[in-house]
Amino acid sequence: MNKILIVEDEEAIASLIEMSLVRSGYRCEAVNDGITAADRIEQNVYDLVLLDVMLPGLDGYELMDYLRPTGTPVIFITAKGTLGDRVKGLRLGADDYIVKPFEVAELIARVESVLRRTGRGGRVLTAWDVEIDTVARSVTQLGRAVQLTPREFDLLELLVRNRGVALYRETLFERVWGGEPENDTRTLDLHINRLRKKLGWQTKIVTIYKVGYKLEREDAT
Repeated sequence: MNKILIVEDEEAIASLIEMSLVRSGYRCEAVNDGITAADRIEQNVYDLVLLDVMLPGLDGYELMDYLRPTGTPVIFITAKGTLGDRVKGLRLGADDYIVKPFEVAELIARVESVLRRTGRGGRVLTAWDVEIDTVARSVTQLGRAVQLTPREFDLLELLVRNRGVALYRETLFERVWGGEPENDTRTLDLHINRLRKKLGWQTKIVTIYKVGYKLEREDAT
């Protein structure tokens, strides 16, 4: 399970990020100032750091001096969204740059992308009675292999990585199909229904009216 450090001085945002990542299967620590972050970075090993720029104590740019020698991947999450700010962050060694406000689904996708790109992505995901091997692209349920099409697998992985989060139809189409189908608006619904049937998850994959779908968390019942 990947360990992520969240460095964000706005406690509400830090809590939102931490809650979203924990629901997606990550271990997280959150700190609210640069000095504490520097101490944690020196004392612990992390798979990823989510770093605000404007922080009390040491700012995000200064913290990069602590992070570069460790080789830890970094994603800046900040309200400083000008081209110059993004270029500065990337030149300092950040792996990605997210501008506030952001969607939770985008944050999770960026985290997954950086972890995969840096060879730190988790290979096996679990949810309820299902285990997903994201490298072999195989699914087992209570030890029994479940045959899924490539689209069904991608859809399942996306739901599991965002469990407890309502995903908009547009987000699901974009992430799984690369864009919303123009002529077949029922494609997503058909794939969801097939997943429910194959996994027996009729009550676990929930329809969110006028939004899309979400996978219930294990602690939601």
